[in-house]
Amino acid sequence: MAGRIAILAGDGKLPLLMHYVMPEAICVIFSGSPHQFEVGQSLINARFERLGELFETLKSEGVTTVVFAGSMSRPTLNYTKFDDFTHGVANQLCEMLRQGDDALLRFVLGLFDKNGFKITSAVQLIPDLVAEPGMLIGSYDKHREKDIQKADKLLELMSSSDIGQAAVVENGLVLGVETLQGTDRLLQFVAETDPSLRDHFQKGVLVKRPKTKQDLRVDMPAIGPNTIEAVSKAGLSGIVISPRTVLLIERKKMLSLADQRDIFILARDVRL
Repeated sequence: MAGRIAILAGDGKLPLLMHYVMPEAICVIFSGSPHQFEVGQSLINARFERLGELFETLKSEGVTTVVFAGSMSRPTLNYTKFDDFTHGVANQLCEMLRQGDDALLRFVLGLFDKNGFKITSAVQLIPDLVAEPGMLIGSYDKHREKDIQKADKLLELMSSSDIGQAAVVENGLVLGVETLQGTDRLLQFVAETDPSLRDHFQKGVLVKRPKTKQDLRVDMPAIGPNTIEAVSKAGLSGIVISPRTVLLIERKKMLSLADQRDIFILARDVRL
């Protein structure tokens, strides 16, 4: 791949993993956005309000390709700090902020593209981050097929409205769906559900898949060890993901923990 790569880092373990695998890559963090890099590491500090400045910095460093890694929350913008470039796209940016995450991401990707940067995905750089079809760990009984299918039908409806990427179904009952707060909050909500509303014999499942037409270069769903812990605390039996389109963070550790917690993980396409 010609030119240098820049990792635009959000929160979570993925940016650290990518930097470990590609130590020559430039790492960019954003003011006000959480990250897990240590103080003192060689980082470019950027602001969402100064995109033109960021583009010029990346070009001066010989960057031709960027990869978005980790979770980034919607920025709170300080309009007094906009550079000339960001002022020029401010009206469009504000409009996208009022729309769904997909619309905002498409707009931001377009800005990078128009400024000459190729956008790639973490999976293209590290293929082992996703799963091939099949059972990754554990097993499940066929009684859960109806729950998986119901979750998939629900996710199909949610996808058209750009709502979320995950749902929990237990014995035909919807215990929760992912919204702007994310999968961790969904699982916390399920864990706090009144036990009298739960099925004590057939534990539910978490189904997590990308939304329809989701740009997987920058917004790929992910599961990891924290997901396993949250699924266990929520009293669920397993996780179903889409093959090749859901990131597996700290894969070895995650599978070991799932084995300990008796939680299955299945990579399978939708079957409606």
